[in-house]
Amino acid sequence: MQLHAKAVFPSFRTAPSVRIRRPRTVIPRGVVLAAGARKWEVKVGELAVYPGHGVARIEALQVREIAGRQLEFLVLRKLDDESRILIPRDRIEEVGLRPPIESAEAQRIWKILKERKRTKARSGIAWSRQFRELQDKLKVGTIFETAEVLRDLLRLQHTKELSFGERKLLENARSLLVQELAAAEKTGPDEIEASIRAAVK
Repeated sequence: MQLHAKAVFPSFRTAPSVRIRRPRTVIPRGVVLAAGARKWEVKVGELAVYPGHGVARIEALQVREIAGRQLEFLVLRKLDDESRILIPRDRIEEVGLRPPIESAEAQRIWKILKERKRTKARSGIAWSRQFRELQDKLKVGTIFETAEVLRDLLRLQHTKELSFGERKLLENARSLLVQELAAAEKTGPDEIEASIRAAVK
């Protein structure tokens, strides 16, 4: 269950029998929340990675009364476009919310980007199928698989003109990777993009 703030519960607004009260923020800055079995402490004010969406800052935990039920939502503010995202507190682990990678993991990403791996259609497997595999990697894979997608598509564009879908996939992978590396290395996105261009040749 993943709810964007600008589109929360649209069907409830037209139902006269449903009463929605103003959200109540119950978590001040610095209070710690449990984040499932991963033993990651979710703190207001810190950064988190929402897979497929990028890096966001944790703003608050809000309680919203909907149809007589008290529901808790984690409020995130995306860094790239300032949009807000609401995630049900009991779904934090399910949606894969996690902290940004650390410096050692960032080094692994740079190693992946520099790997000299030829990108072409595998024998007996259509490129359309490989493209779907890249889509799946970007949607539900790890940040390391995102690095592989970006590397492969950047190299592929040197051998053929990318389709619209491939270009969109490349830009999504680039955005996700730049955001996370910038957070991990505490530097600006422009510097990260320049380093990626230098790494993937």
